[in-house]
Parts: sequence; C-alpha cells; structure tokens
Amino acid sequence: MVLRRGIYKTPAQLRAMVEPGLITAAMLQAVRELATPGVTTGELDAAAARVVRERGARSNFQLVRGYRHTTCVSVNEQVVHGIPGSRVLEAGDIVSIDAGAEYEGWNGDSAITIVIADPSRPELVAAREELSRVTEQSMWAGIAAMATGTHIGEIGAAVEDHVVRAGHGYGILRDYVGHGIGRRMHESPSVFNYRTPDPGPRIQPGLVLAIEPMIVAGGEDTLVEDDDWTVSTVDGSDGSHWEHSVAVHDGGIWVLTAPDGGAAGLAPFGVRPREIG
Repeated sequence: MVLRRGIYKTPAQLRAMVEPGLITAAMLQAVRELATPGVTTGELDAAAARVVRERGARSNFQLVRGYRHTTCVSVNEQVVHGIPGSRVLEAGDIVSIDAGAEYEGWNGDSAITIVIADPSRPELVAAREELSRVTEQSMWAGIAAMATGTHIGEIGAAVEDHVVRAGHGYGILRDYVGHGIGRRMHESPSVFNYRTPDPGPRIQPGLVLAIEPMIVAGGEDTLVEDDDWTVSTVDGSDGSHWEHSVAVHDGGIWVLTAPDGGAAGLAPFGVRPREIG
C-alpha cells in the first residue's frame, strides 16, 4: 500500500471530492443560464445559493472570514473577488463568476467567464470573447500539463506559453494564483500561472489542484477596491477568470468540477480523462 503524505490524498479521499465538484459545476450552470441584461449580480449569487441548499451542501466562500456571499462576481475591469449585490448586468459586459461548495467536509472550487451578448457593439463583444477564450484555453493547457508533466511548475509554464502564443499582449496576474484543495478550499501548494525557476512538488496520484488563470487585456497591475475585496485592473482593462479543480489518481486525471471530467476541454490537447475508481 502506498502511504499518501502532505498534499496528496488517498483514493477514498479523492472519491469523496467528486460530489462537491459536481455541486460546484451545477452552481455555475445555474448562474450561466441566468446571466442576461437587467439581472443583478446579487440575483446570480442567489441562483448559486439555491443550488447549494438543494444539494445539501454549503458555500465554502461563506466560510472565509468576513465574506457572506455564495459567489464572487466580477464585471469588466474587475478581475476577481467582486462582491455580488445591486449592480445590474448590461449588454456587452464580461462577467467572471467564481463559486465553491463544501460537501461532507470536502471542497470544490471553479470559475467561468461569460460575455453578455450585445448586437450593437460587435467589436467590443468579440474582443471580450477572445479574452475569455484565451483564458479558458490557457486553463485547459495547464490541466493538460498536469496530466502529462512531472512537477507542478509545468502547469504555470503551459498557461503562460498559451497566453503568449495567442499574440494579444495579454497580462497574467502575478499576485493571485491557483492552489491545492481538499478539506479546505485553499491548501498548499500554490499553482502559479506563469513560469518560475522552482519546479514545485511532484505531480503524482493523490494531488488535487485548483488551476485558475486570471488574464487581463492590458497591464498586470491591480488594486483592491474600497470594499476590501474586489480586485480591479489599474488601467481599467478587462479581466477574465477561469478555474477547475483537478485530481490526479492512479488511472490518470479527472476534472472534478466538470460534469464530463474535462473530456471536451482536454480533447484538443490529446488528453483523455479517466474516472476516479
């Protein structure tokens, strides 16, 4: 028997993380269906909260000291940690929603970005959709590296390489990174979204990471708004945030917060996820 230590989970623990991941995915699907012009960010939060209650889970965001909401909703120049409330979504907005669920002591964490349709401003919508697309694909590049690499540092290198190859000059936030996940929403190790000299811990069965690139259309400098939570770009450029929680097991990898385990997202990279046995 292989003994798991430190950041690595046992097979039974990995299986316990499947349900909170699926609940998190359901939360984001409910938000995606509701995100239209005229809806408030608070209403998006309420939709996610209903899913959590119906599935017998609780929001792990509300377990963070001082935070009372189920999600973070960040609009336009807000990149992450936006507080849901009375803000009304407008046509053309780029909206990032981050959500998480705790179920029977285990956690899921995931984020998506949505661009609200606006036929009157096709160029703006196209630019924002491209930012979201590159961010999402950089996340999948990182997940694919988790499937084939030997050390965590390869994930960040894959994310950065994908963003650079896109050729738009996008910035990658340096102060906000991915993380381990398990009994707590945020655990060691940190998962950088860029290349670093340190290769980091080994990728091996039992590792569970939240991979979450945060990409901006302009400069990488950010500030924290007066609410002490919302992170916005200094230059006012748009931001995008995508995230999945991913497990490595004896048979391969499985994206816990994707209903298909990541099959569709990983297919372009030639990676086939395997269910946790």
